[in-house]
Amino acid sequence: MRILAVEDSKEIRNFLRISLESEFFVVDTAQDGEKGLKLAQENEYDLIILDYILPKINGKEVCRSLRESGNDVPIIILSIKSDSPTKTELLEIGADDFITKPFSFKELLARIKAVLRRPKQIQSQILEIEGLVLDPSRHQVARDGKEIKLTRKEFVILEFLMKNKGRVVSRGSLMEHVWDMNADPFSNTIESHMASLRKKIKSAKNKKLITTISGSGYRIDG
Repeated sequence: MRILAVEDSKEIRNFLRISLESEFFVVDTAQDGEKGLKLAQENEYDLIILDYILPKINGKEVCRSLRESGNDVPIIILSIKSDSPTKTELLEIGADDFITKPFSFKELLARIKAVLRRPKQIQSQILEIEGLVLDPSRHQVARDGKEIKLTRKEFVILEFLMKNKGRVVSRGSLMEHVWDMNADPFSNTIESHMASLRKKIKSAKNKKLITTISGSGYRIDG
């Protein structure tokens, strides 16, 4: 899953990126509200972590702009302000949750999982195709009952393909959902990761799963 973290503090921004990436999220960051709003409008995110007090455009206005444009991406607000009127106002304009600074990453992660479990969002569920089992909540993969060790990037690629079972996933779509905005779209990184992933999930009992569709992308079938 891909998250956008909009935070003006470099220390907190880096903390969020490193911590979330360790939990298998793909993370983009922005240091002000103007850039954060632009990224949110141009890209598809599963969730946005948004600081309340930001340079150029504050978090409240970013949230309001996204909701007024019809963007229903889940938004968690971070703020040093903890008064009830502020929380109420932010929830009324469309924020999904509110966390007061300072906060623990454990609490933030719990809030993220809770928001993503809500009805309109993608449910965290076990995915299974031809003996290949992926558990998103535990970051575990197995085939034919044997655990498979994947890198974080391989895990996210496989999860994205399995969620799109039977559909062709383009190279561009993989870059957008699995890599952050700094990735080089002309490198062979996708091909390298795909070759490694295919080798790891190969099964003697079951058929080959990932098919390359020439000129289009990749498809996983079951």
